[in-house]
Amino acid sequence: MDGLTSVAHGLTSAQVAGAKTNDVPRRSSRSLSAILRANVFTLFNLVIGVLWALILIFGEWQDSLFGLVIVANALIGIIQEVRAKRTLDKLAVINEAPVRVRRDGGERLIEPRQVVLGDLILLGSGDRLLVDGEVVESRGLEVDESLLTGEADPVHKQPGDHVLSGSFAVAGSGSFVATKVGTDAYAVKLAEEASKFHLAHSELRDGVARFIKYLTWLVIPIGALLIVSQLVNSADLGTAITGAVAGIVTMIPEGLVLMTSIAFAVGVVRLGRRECLVQELPAIEGLARVDVLCLDKTGTLTAGGMDLDQVLPLRDDQPVDDALAALAHLDYQPNATAQAIQARYPQAQEGWSATETVPFSSARKWSGADFGERGAWVLGAPDVLLDGGDGYVRAAELAATGTRVLALCRTDNLATTEIVEPVALVTFKQRIRPDAHQTLRYFAEQGVTVKIISGDNPTAVSAIATGLEIPDGDRSVDARTLPHDDPQKLGELLDSHAVFGRVSPRQKREFVAALQARGHTVAMTGDGVNDVLALKDADLGIAMGAGSPATKAVAQVVLLDNKFATLPHVVGEGRRVLANIERVSNLFLTKTFYAIVLSLLVGVAGVMFPFAPRHSTLTNALTIGIPAFFLALAPTLERSKPGFVRRVLRFAVPAGVLCAAAVLLSFWAAHKGTSTLVEDQTSAVITLFLTTWWVLVLIARPLNWWRVALVGSMAVVFAIGLTLPFVRRFFALEPGDISNDLTAVGISIVAAAAISIAVKVAGTLRT
Repeated sequence: MDGLTSVAHGLTSAQVAGAKTNDVPRRSSRSLSAILRANVFTLFNLVIGVLWALILIFGEWQDSLFGLVIVANALIGIIQEVRAKRTLDKLAVINEAPVRVRRDGGERLIEPRQVVLGDLILLGSGDRLLVDGEVVESRGLEVDESLLTGEADPVHKQPGDHVLSGSFAVAGSGSFVATKVGTDAYAVKLAEEASKFHLAHSELRDGVARFIKYLTWLVIPIGALLIVSQLVNSADLGTAITGAVAGIVTMIPEGLVLMTSIAFAVGVVRLGRRECLVQELPAIEGLARVDVLCLDKTGTLTAGGMDLDQVLPLRDDQPVDDALAALAHLDYQPNATAQAIQARYPQAQEGWSATETVPFSSARKWSGADFGERGAWVLGAPDVLLDGGDGYVRAAELAATGTRVLALCRTDNLATTEIVEPVALVTFKQRIRPDAHQTLRYFAEQGVTVKIISGDNPTAVSAIATGLEIPDGDRSVDARTLPHDDPQKLGELLDSHAVFGRVSPRQKREFVAALQARGHTVAMTGDGVNDVLALKDADLGIAMGAGSPATKAVAQVVLLDNKFATLPHVVGEGRRVLANIERVSNLFLTKTFYAIVLSLLVGVAGVMFPFAPRHSTLTNALTIGIPAFFLALAPTLERSKPGFVRRVLRFAVPAGVLCAAAVLLSFWAAHKGTSTLVEDQTSAVITLFLTTWWVLVLIARPLNWWRVALVGSMAVVFAIGLTLPFVRRFFALEPGDISNDLTAVGISIVAAAAISIAVKVAGTLRT
């Protein structure tokens, strides 16, 4: 290229055809091959596969049924994740904002992946820079590079300046030529892994991973001890191997990871049906923990766009209409305010050509232009531009009714606007979302505190908050009066007030940090470029689908349908996932702990293991596998709290120890008589089922009709299995010794009562 001027008309179609494209991986999903590897090549599958082979070699095939868990886990996990991938990819395409480029001398909208090296890309306020480049045109263009550099102040860009991907335009307009695209772009190089599928911090996932790590180290020595004890106490090698495998397999919570993956994946698909894009899967977990929701008024409580209502002249000798029309038509990508004025004034009058412009920004809260002999004019917030006077008072009165008010002024100096002459007040009608009232009531009922954070006049924001019956909505705070160097004091004010006006973009970020410092889990919603930094810092960033590309890029959740009423469903889905995974974790880890205790006692005592692998397969299916699938997908409204690992251990450890003690006691009592080994094992299996079934009852609470049906049907299936000859033969059950079986039932009843007491006492303990 021979300088910047040669690209002013953009590339030709022929040049585009052979150029390098902006092909980068989406972060919302991983590839099909990665999904297959993640679900097939796991530590659990390796361990269970080895044990499966041992049973097929030394035991009976009926005892190898547990090996089907490998196939089931892999297939279900792959199917669910592929389903979630398709949903995410489809929604991600919808969410991708088109890029405006100039090709063959005309403007076009293209997909981000269709941008090529050398393209002339057009920028407006709120646009995200997807590739690196060099500025060609600048009409007051200001770029925020804080996500790359950490510097919050926007940078003025002039022709010849470099711009980097990952930044976004906050004011003005312009264009730049793409110099680096795809994986060569700065942001992609800086965080290549972040551009792909990844899981952000998740207490739930980390907790499950910790369980797996610790159990892996326990299984090795306990398994070795169990194998030795079974070999020493059995003349039959096949019986010894079968007993050892039964203990080791039961120790492995093979379905826990599967259920966690299913719950996350189903959550993604369910939200996808509501046009909600979850860009990071653990965002679903964050939804469940939220206790403070920060709402940006514009675009969230109010619908997008507004209508010009009144133009109220403060002087009769000024060309108010002409000035408004000229200011509204300065930017070829107008904001909502300019669009509302353009609807009233379709075109600017002749002779109103700007020699200097200052674009609107959330930090300044005004825009302006110098029209030469017609003077310099500014349009912005009255409480920023005006310093007292009749115009200021009248604007305050209008704002108190909830009306959005701007002041049109003349000035001698666009650089400072310290001395302005008020010419007119301009009012706009804002459209309150019809679903806002009901949605806010939902959050109040669920214990989620709502904070209204807006850049508008505090009085106007307060009027809208009061109309929506937000608690303390009438006590608005002007953010310009808040302390900037005392986070503790700021946090106290945030806790005691609900409505804040005249909040700057930097303050929104400070608000989020101050609330987090006070132990809150903060969700932030927004749609404008001024919300980007706060969305990035919040525990959960939620963007509106009609928001700026920069906002949608940093948010973890995007409401593609722009419906504020979708938020309750989003929060409810998060709570469902976390509460239910905690339930099934209690089930799986109770099994793990009773297996560990049994294996240790059996290994030390040097006796036979009380049941075979097929017995474990039967009881696990009826008390864990089948119920866990239904419980993992059940609705719930309970807000999740930190301490997932501690709560699960408080339940699973005492429940597991008591189950193991009851099973071993039943086996020992039966073994002292003249019964056979199979009859002794049957008594142990009856106790194992009844105690773990009672654990299922405790975990399924509160019991409603379908949960009663679920746990009841599992008991019925087990009872029927004991009565059907072919089932008894298949699972090696012989409930023929009435004395042993009644003893097993009695021990189970006592153990069930002890489990109820133990988990209740453990649940009240503090760490």
